[in-house]
Amino acid sequence: MPSREASATLQSDSIVGALIRLGLCRAGDAPRIAVLSGGVSSDIVRVELPAGPICVKRALAKLKVEADWFAPIERNAAEAAYMRYAARVAPHAVPRLLGEDRAAGLFAMEYLPPDQYPVWKSQLRDGVVSVAAARAVADVLGSIHAASARDTALPSQFANDATFHAIRLEPYLLTAARRHPDCAAELRALAGVTASTKRVLVHGDVSPKNILIGPRGPVLLDAECATFGDPAFDVAFCLNHLLLKCLWRPQSAASYLACFDAFAAAYRAHVDWEPASAMEQRTARLLPGLFLARIDGKSPVEYVTDDADRDRVRRTATALLKRPPSRLAEIRAAWAREISA
Repeated sequence: MPSREASATLQSDSIVGALIRLGLCRAGDAPRIAVLSGGVSSDIVRVELPAGPICVKRALAKLKVEADWFAPIERNAAEAAYMRYAARVAPHAVPRLLGEDRAAGLFAMEYLPPDQYPVWKSQLRDGVVSVAAARAVADVLGSIHAASARDTALPSQFANDATFHAIRLEPYLLTAARRHPDCAAELRALAGVTASTKRVLVHGDVSPKNILIGPRGPVLLDAECATFGDPAFDVAFCLNHLLLKCLWRPQSAASYLACFDAFAAAYRAHVDWEPASAMEQRTARLLPGLFLARIDGKSPVEYVTDDADRDRVRRTATALLKRPPSRLAEIRAAWAREISA
């Protein structure tokens, strides 16, 4: 649902002009535009056209967070390219791309009504914690990763290292390294391994807030960080949220951990581009770094507000960074012990 009326900037002729160029709007039309709530990196609007509503997304140069966080706006094109590729592998796993205007730095996509496509994060917040949903998300992600590992055109098409560094490695792992000198060497090493590992097409923001649970399966949104890189990042990024949710809704902690297990097992079944044990080891070593980064990076999760809870994350993450695990089950067990203490 629209969260507020669009700003004058969003109502500017540039958006309407782009829609005219894309054949989605006619000259002289004055469509109603409203801002949609969402993430921190883009403006997303709902545009009411005679044929029905659509979404238009435009990347921001400065992200909407307290810290100074800038990123290349070319990531908008990377997201559109990700949507085109993912639609070939899993047609219902991304919104339908309606058109792209690179000159205006935006693209248009289908509007998915929230009553039919609830946000996974909202479900998890409200105690609707489905192991089947976690398994389905892992299956979609694993399918895209597996297909992309065999596509020789993708490494050059998605050579987006600068954007991935600006939006993921620097604000998460490297910012956490500056704030935790005792773990700085480990965090910088993780950033180096992630940057240098090139295996699959990485989404880069597989967070429950960017996943809709639709009637035909999960729908992935916000692939602005898409790059050809390390699949461990996508897996660890999502599993990280399932761990943190245990602090948001403690009464559902056992269910979140069951989702963690289901996701890890379902994803592992798709790994055929390298030994599954090697993939899991990189994921298990990266996850504590991302865990810490969502408390002390540039984009901390908004729902962990208690100092004691933040210290639980810091304590668990730093111990695992100092003694890197090889299996995801080790992280799950360490966190289960911490939150039950």
